[in-house]
Amino acid sequence: MYTDSVTTPKPTPFAHLTPEDVAQIGRELDAIRDEVVSDLGEQDARYIRKVIATQRALEVAGRGALQFGLFPPAWVAGTTALTVAKILENMEIGHNVMHGQWDWMRDPEIHSSTWEWDNVSSAEGWKHSHNFEHHTFTNVVGKDRDLGYEIMRIDPAQPWKPVYLAQPVYNVALALLFQWGVALHDVGVHDVKRGNKDPEVAKVDLKRFLKKARKQLFKDYLLFPALSGPSFVPNALGNLTANLGRNLWSYAIIFCGHFPDGVETFEYSEQDLEDETRGGWYLRQLAGSANLDGGRLFHIMAGNLSHQIEHHLFPDVPSNRYQEMSPRVREICARYDLPYTSGPLPRQYFQVLSKITRLAFPGGGKQNGSPVPATTAATRPAAPQPVTA
Repeated sequence: MYTDSVTTPKPTPFAHLTPEDVAQIGRELDAIRDEVVSDLGEQDARYIRKVIATQRALEVAGRGALQFGLFPPAWVAGTTALTVAKILENMEIGHNVMHGQWDWMRDPEIHSSTWEWDNVSSAEGWKHSHNFEHHTFTNVVGKDRDLGYEIMRIDPAQPWKPVYLAQPVYNVALALLFQWGVALHDVGVHDVKRGNKDPEVAKVDLKRFLKKARKQLFKDYLLFPALSGPSFVPNALGNLTANLGRNLWSYAIIFCGHFPDGVETFEYSEQDLEDETRGGWYLRQLAGSANLDGGRLFHIMAGNLSHQIEHHLFPDVPSNRYQEMSPRVREICARYDLPYTSGPLPRQYFQVLSKITRLAFPGGGKQNGSPVPATTAATRPAAPQPVTA
């Protein structure tokens, strides 16, 4: 059981499950993953290569058009193409490649160990803060630093501070500058202040971030604009607009996959996490994520993070397979009376903004709750293994 801010008891999403139910859910989700992994092949490889080729063509076309950015039609066409290219590279390509989803191809150019994305956040720093911290400790208060990105209160369980009164304002700044916020988040400045991170390690991370940031700033705001001669200023503004568009889109998709109504947070102890079984880990991912409804193009532009639930269940399975996995996951949820949060982007985004505004003030209404760990007597499993084929 858990309580809201008015101390009204509420059942957990897992309260009705027996230990055997939890173990069986784990086995069924494992079976879905194993079946898809065993079916990976040339069709999947063609998909990611086609997306990469499309993204690169759009970037070349966009940067080419911006060479004539003094002419409004060229500026609009170039900026639009470059914005779409940056979204595709970050969402459907970079994010997923760095998760190891395509490592099974054994292609050194499309591999988690070699990919460096078009973002001020370095691949190495991002893979630690996102792949390890966030996907291991999803929505665990005090462990998952992506819960509010350490600057916002998005659950009543987080102690209120006066600085949160301004979070509706700096939430707008975070959305506009999302790649910079994520990059600084990777450095872990807050962890240094709390004594949870060695300052020397933070210095190394900061140097890596600054090196990557300089490279990105040089590329977008000096090199390519300079190549356009008299179109220098419009070219630079086109790059700025494309980066802002990519930031806003990434922020909206990611926040709507983690913070709308119906998504749970967890106040687990270290022992809870140590005792968590594979089935329990799966249940935490189910309850701690939300999907977005839409068509095929929308899912591709969202990096298939519109299937955030499936991504959290199977983070190293190629994203193009999430849509076919979704109905099977929904069926398991329906059969075991488990939540499966999904909805259109406008509705989810409104819920996120409402929550950020509400929780800027003390209290903030009813809690999402703190579900008790779903464990069994089975041996605690290892994290999902990399895809092999």
